[in-house]
Amino acid sequence: MTNQMIFVNLPVSDLDRAKKFWTELGYEFNPQFTDENAACLVFSDTIFAMLLRNEFFTTFTDKQITDSAKTAEVLLGLSADSREAVDALVDKAVAAGGRESRDPMDHGFMYQRSFEDPDGHNWEIMWMDPANVEG
Repeated sequence: MTNQMIFVNLPVSDLDRAKKFWTELGYEFNPQFTDENAACLVFSDTIFAMLLRNEFFTTFTDKQITDSAKTAEVLLGLSADSREAVDALVDKAVAAGGRESRDPMDHGFMYQRSFEDPDGHNWEIMWMDPANVEG
């Protein structure tokens, strides 16, 4: 199997606000796939989030857009290199207009914190001790 890429498509009510939020967290956008309707948020060489204006998002589905401020559509998990990196990213998210969505969870070998972006999407940021991942 070849290396697959993932493009998570998320509806956003204000594309400029969403781009500003993620830029303040230190992320970049691929200009090749960014225009007035969508922005390609780059997490890594193989992981992307397509932030789509609500109106544009509806052209890809007949289903109603979930109000993510009221209901959970998905939990989006991102790994971090350390506990400190978890804290730094969530703290930046809150400072940039996000909201911490629950108390931190510390299991010793794994640490995670969660935030909602300005559109209410749930992001779980976690670090796991590499010694526990190796098996």
